[in-house]
Amino acid sequence: MTPLVLVAEDAFTAPGPSIFDFPPLFEGAPYWLTKPVLFAVVGALLVTALAWSAFANPKLVPRGMQNIGEMGYQFVRDQVARPFLGKDAERWMPLLISLFFLILLWNFFGVIPLIQIPIASHIAFPIVFAATIYILKIYLGIKHQGFGGYFKNMMFPPGLPKAIYVLLAPIEFLSNLIIAPFTHAVRLFANMFAGHLILAFFSAVGFWFLFEKLTPLGSGLGVVGVVMTIAMTGFELFIQFLQAFLFTLLAAMYIGGSLHADH
Repeated sequence: MTPLVLVAEDAFTAPGPSIFDFPPLFEGAPYWLTKPVLFAVVGALLVTALAWSAFANPKLVPRGMQNIGEMGYQFVRDQVARPFLGKDAERWMPLLISLFFLILLWNFFGVIPLIQIPIASHIAFPIVFAATIYILKIYLGIKHQGFGGYFKNMMFPPGLPKAIYVLLAPIEFLSNLIIAPFTHAVRLFANMFAGHLILAFFSAVGFWFLFEKLTPLGSGLGVVGVVMTIAMTGFELFIQFLQAFLFTLLAAMYIGGSLHADH
């Protein structure tokens, strides 16, 4: 085994807390009161404060925070709500815009110094959001289509040969009620988890070979680690925005499908 491999093994087996394992904030605190929970609450309060500062006292000619808030509102309305909800878009905008900006801020926490943890990299948070959307989806579907009509439209899309339904109906049932909510949550979680892991890896490489094991060869690897950390941070910002957008887009699609059976 080469010295380089030994150094790398030492780096990643060095004692220290896991980047995804957070103890309670203080001795005697409940086990669930951890750094991600704290910043989840901080994120919710920040989104509330930003929305309040933007829309609490709106002006005819928007300025400052109102201008930023209206740009964000228009983006969610035109790119997320209207394509799937049509005339019902405005009714569901409070939910969708809150969902988008809260997830976006939670994701951005992963690249903010001293915080450096995307909240959605802990599966419990995406699960709660996905479960909420799915309970709402089923409730709206039954309310607007009736119990039998909702499950009929879900499992037996019109216009197909009857023999196809033998195979299609169980697939549609599993897809809509099990696979879709599972992937809705896991897509956000997996991207945030993987992105945070990649950033942590390249940061560790840069720090280790530049400060802990400085050698002629190691210094080159350290520089590569730093450069890759910077490059991957930019890429991760794009992924964080994209995942917030996709999660909200799917939420709008599921709500629209329950409100309008033909969607």
